[in-house]
Amino acid sequence: MNHIEKIKAAIDYIEANLTKKLDLDMVAAAVHYSKHHLQRIFSKSLGLTLHDYLQRRQLTEAAKLLVFSKKSILDIALLSGYESQQAFHGAFCSMYKLPPNAYRENEEFYPLQLKFEFEGSFQMLHKKDNGNWNVVFAAEGDIPRWMALVRLVIDGFPHLHEDEHIAALKARIARNEALLVADAETAVGILLFSRKTGSIEFMGTHPLYRQKGIPQAFLKKVMGELLGEQEISITTYRAGDKADVGHRKQVQALGFAEAELMVEFGYPTQRFVLPKGERND
Repeated sequence: MNHIEKIKAAIDYIEANLTKKLDLDMVAAAVHYSKHHLQRIFSKSLGLTLHDYLQRRQLTEAAKLLVFSKKSILDIALLSGYESQQAFHGAFCSMYKLPPNAYRENEEFYPLQLKFEFEGSFQMLHKKDNGNWNVVFAAEGDIPRWMALVRLVIDGFPHLHEDEHIAALKARIARNEALLVADAETAVGILLFSRKTGSIEFMGTHPLYRQKGIPQAFLKKVMGELLGEQEISITTYRAGDKADVGHRKQVQALGFAEAELMVEFGYPTQRFVLPKGERND
C-alpha cells in the first residue's frame, strides 16, 4: 500500500467518525499504522496535520448543521467532537470569524474543508523538474476537472459558492484569463486573473502538488500575459488567521509584499502586491 492509499484509509476512517472525539492515536490504530509515520506522511503530502484536517472537517459539518438543522448549539458542539459549548464556540469563531449563533442567523452555509478525494494516477507527482510545468489556457471542456480541484482547495477561498465560481470561470475562459496545469486528466493547478486590474483572483494547487513549483509557473505565465506593464496583486489571509493552512506563506514566498487590510464577503483578508520593479523573471 503506497502513501496515498494510506492517507485515503485515514481520511475514510475520519469521515465515518466525524461525530466522535477523535485524535491521532485513534486514527492510527484504526488503520493499523504508526502514529508518527501517519502524521509524517499526512502532513508532508497534504500540507496540514491530521488534527487540522479533522478539526476543519468537523467544523464544516457543524456549520452545515447550524444552517440546515434545528439542533441546539450544544448538541452540535457534542456531535463535532467538543466536550463543551464554550470550546466549540472558540474553535468555530477562529475559523469562521463568527460565533455559531450569528452564523446560524445568516442562514448561509459555506464549507471550510470538504473531504479530500484523490482520483487519478498522479503520473507526474514524482517529477524532478518542478520548473517546467505546461501552463495552458483553460477551455469550457475543462470545467468539470477544474471544479473537482476547487473542491479540494476550498480552504483557501472563504465564501466560495460553486455556481458563482462557474459563472466567473466561463467569463474568464472567454477572455483567456483562466490558466490550468494538468497531470494527465487531473487538474493539479488552476488560476483566474484579470488583465485589466492585474489581480490574481483565484489560485489553487492540488494538495499533493503543493511543493512542486506550480504557483511559480503560474506567476511566470501571468507576468507574460500582463506584459510586465502593471502591478500584480492577490488577496489572502491576514497574519495569524487560524483558518490559513499556508496560503499566506505561499504568497510571500512568491515575492508579494504586504499591502492594505481588506474585508471581502465579511471576511478579513489582506492584499499583497508584486510591483513591476521587484519581479523576478
